[in-house]
Amino acid sequence: MAIHIRRRDFIFTLGGAAAWPLAARAQQVERMRSIGILLPARSDDPAFQTRLGAFLQGLAVLNWTIGRNLRIETRWSGGKADDARRYAAELVALAPDVLLAHGASAVGPLLQATRTVPIVFPVVGDPVGAGFVDSLARPGGNATGFSVFEYSLSGKWLELLKEIAPSVRRVAVLRDASQGAGTIQFGAIQTAAPSLGMEVSPINMRDADEIDRTIAAFARSPNGGLIVTAGATAYVHRDLIITLVARHRLPAIYPVRDFVTSGGAKELGLDVPATVLARADEVIE
Repeated sequence: MAIHIRRRDFIFTLGGAAAWPLAARAQQVERMRSIGILLPARSDDPAFQTRLGAFLQGLAVLNWTIGRNLRIETRWSGGKADDARRYAAELVALAPDVLLAHGASAVGPLLQATRTVPIVFPVVGDPVGAGFVDSLARPGGNATGFSVFEYSLSGKWLELLKEIAPSVRRVAVLRDASQGAGTIQFGAIQTAAPSLGMEVSPINMRDADEIDRTIAAFARSPNGGLIVTAGATAYVHRDLIITLVARHRLPAIYPVRDFVTSGGAKELGLDVPATVLARADEVIE
């Protein structure tokens, strides 16, 4: 059994954010506009395919039709930093009217490539801390979008793990050390650990081999659990992480719903307390 706390479905909303003023469209109905999209997943990722589909549906509702008045170029980095930089340069070279980027690993390379083309992001953990915007109230520059994460929630993940699996004393925290968000999330978890009588240690996510090796080493000692921080690297490797959690029977907390719907290691047979169930927006069996 896994618990999901509902988040706002922001992708459909982005259709409005990417739309141009109605009056301008009325004057230039058939002018071809272009959108460049950079995504931090593989092209066959079902969750991102669903989100991209919702975005395209939103555009269609607003009377944007691919081939008639709209051209879209999409690049999939697969969570690889080198590919993200290369694709960012490719997209900017196409001179799009607007760029759509999901997450810090996509926004960062695009901002390195252009400071003039508008960039819209449906989600970035800490756009101010990352230097993408000046402030939440006044973004400034050429990037704007949504922040759907509050770092203090990372400490709550540890509390939730303790409630679900009281025997856990040691917690491995999967994070991408190359992204500031991963480091900050680990810091919040580390701050919460002493009051809960838990010991936390970071596990870097540079590649699949490192994730496999370090989780296996961690699981050799008893009373262990796992927290996966938010970020593109974790998302790309989520199937591997879910497999390892099940193999080593580690109670785990994931940052987003997609990990749960992809498997979530429900076979651990944890008895979720009624107090936790009462706070859930959705229970996924």
